[in-house]
Amino acid sequence: MLARLPALVPALAVSIGLAAQAADTPTPPMNFLQAFGDKASVIASLTWAMLILSIVVVVVVTALTVVGVLKRRTTVDAAGARFEPILRPSGDLSWITIGVSISTLALLGGMVWNAYTMAAIDKPPRDPALTIRVIAHQWWWEYRYRTEAPSESFQTANEAHIPLGEPVRVEVESTDVIHSFWAPALGDKIDVIPGQTNRTWFEANTPGVYRGQCSEYCGKQHAHMGIVIVAESPEQFRSWRDAQLQTAASMNSAGEALFVARCGACHTVRGTRAWGMLGPDLTHLMSRAGIAANTLPNTPANLSGWIADPQRIKPGAKMPMLALSAPELSVIRDYLETLK
Repeated sequence: MLARLPALVPALAVSIGLAAQAADTPTPPMNFLQAFGDKASVIASLTWAMLILSIVVVVVVTALTVVGVLKRRTTVDAAGARFEPILRPSGDLSWITIGVSISTLALLGGMVWNAYTMAAIDKPPRDPALTIRVIAHQWWWEYRYRTEAPSESFQTANEAHIPLGEPVRVEVESTDVIHSFWAPALGDKIDVIPGQTNRTWFEANTPGVYRGQCSEYCGKQHAHMGIVIVAESPEQFRSWRDAQLQTAASMNSAGEALFVARCGACHTVRGTRAWGMLGPDLTHLMSRAGIAANTLPNTPANLSGWIADPQRIKPGAKMPMLALSAPELSVIRDYLETLK
């Protein structure tokens, strides 16, 4: 054992590093066995039923297999000859009939319950007052809040806010490949397909921060395409929305100029000359808990690391290395920290 210890050290270091990174995530882990909305409650009931039924089936099948193996053990006579049973005892076919009947009833019941669940969650209980257009990119989420008044419409990225107790209409589309939008604590999963707009809805009845995930493999950084939905009181949501409608207010003119020159071709900061559409809108970057599609907490150190070398954190991401000098990196980071 001691001889193997040096070989185990690297693996142990990696495990500790992964555990530390998991503990340092910006949002709670995803949970699909608890529901915090009316729509998710209906789905969670079906999930628990299917889980319990599957466990029962595994236990019964395992028990019958063990019984069958024990009943068909070979016998050995006094001379040491081994005998294999070749005759089927009477009544064996009844076990098959009973098993098929129970399986058929279980599958039929599951099908009926599934159809009932799909019908129950098809439409919200009332017409949603809020519509969010979700646009998937490799590998981040764009949220466009749409209202009848253009002056009250805005867009943000990777962190959505919704009012508590209100159904929210969600329209999803993709700019590149097939993704899947899923926040299990609030609703169902919906595919995000290029050239097609799919629609769903969800509702939160408990305030909190809910984690979701792209659940359709979409490329190298599929696992780093997190969803964060913040459910808050209507008053808090209005305050957040009013703040999001504001343009950037920064006194750091030198930082703004450098950001526009080096980053403005890809990112938007409303109120400045940065109107890039390839990357997330950064107008209120510091109001978000995470960066890089919630891969890292939004801290100055992580922000510096992301700007300096995004490919180290998310290999394959479309954000290039800018080859910034240390003073340039510091100026841009300081400017971004003013975008609240």
